[in-house]
Amino acid sequence: VQLVESGGGLVQPGGSLRLSCAASMPFFSLYAMSWYRQAPGKQRELVAAITSGGSTNYADSVKGRFAISRDNAKSTVYLQMNSLKPEDTAVYYCTVRVLLDDYWGQGTQVTVSS
Repeated sequence: VQLVESGGGLVQPGGSLRLSCAASMPFFSLYAMSWYRQAPGKQRELVAAITSGGSTNYADSVKGRFAISRDNAKSTVYLQMNSLKPEDTAVYYCTVRVLLDDYWGQGTQVTVSS
């Protein structure tokens, strides 16, 4: 299993970014996928998750601003982030649990600053 995130960068408050996570793994469509983030000095936290059937859930702090989606044909999961705030600044990670093992990407930095 290999996960590669992209799409991070520097954006002004109120701006938008779309993160992508390309997965190299068999049967991608069968697995739930998640985005986590970790800000400096803080614990890693769940941002959003999507099941194999397309059901989603979000952290309260991003509800109404972020949207997770997946394209099974491309084995890719996305995180659309709108109305970004400085407190959204963090390294964002894509993750998947396969059987009892958790796999993580290398992360992509998102910085929200004027």
